[in-house]
Amino acid sequence: MQTSTQLRHQTINKLINPHSASNADAAILAWEQFSVQVISIVGVGGFNSLYARSIFLSQKTYPWLADCALTAQTKQRFVELKTCLEAQALKDKTAEHTIAANNLLLITFTDIMASIIGDQLTLNILHTAWGDNALDKNGKELKK
Repeated sequence: MQTSTQLRHQTINKLINPHSASNADAAILAWEQFSVQVISIVGVGGFNSLYARSIFLSQKTYPWLADCALTAQTKQRFVELKTCLEAQALKDKTAEHTIAANNLLLITFTDIMASIIGDQLTLNILHTAWGDNALDKNGKELKK
């Protein structure tokens, strides 16, 4: 039987299709959907703090994430993240590292959140943000 942590990590790892041409767009859409739900619970300041901590921890594996800070504008909150992901994909000539970095960032964020509010509530937030039957870019249903 899978633990809530394993299920959360699996959901995140399947969210962005590694074969999609628009991985940065998919990553940003996932963050935008997720941030709406988190901000409704912990506020903008709480979200920004969790995101900054996630960047700090994730940059140990992917140092270029240090340049992916949030912007103050609500409508453009993830513009720096998108820019970083696109630049890294061009540099690497593949999306593999950008997907892995984004997934690590999401996993780190949700791990921190789960340690504060619990696994089940964190899973509920993910399912509210991405749907109980979240779809990958090929339209295949994610398995719980």
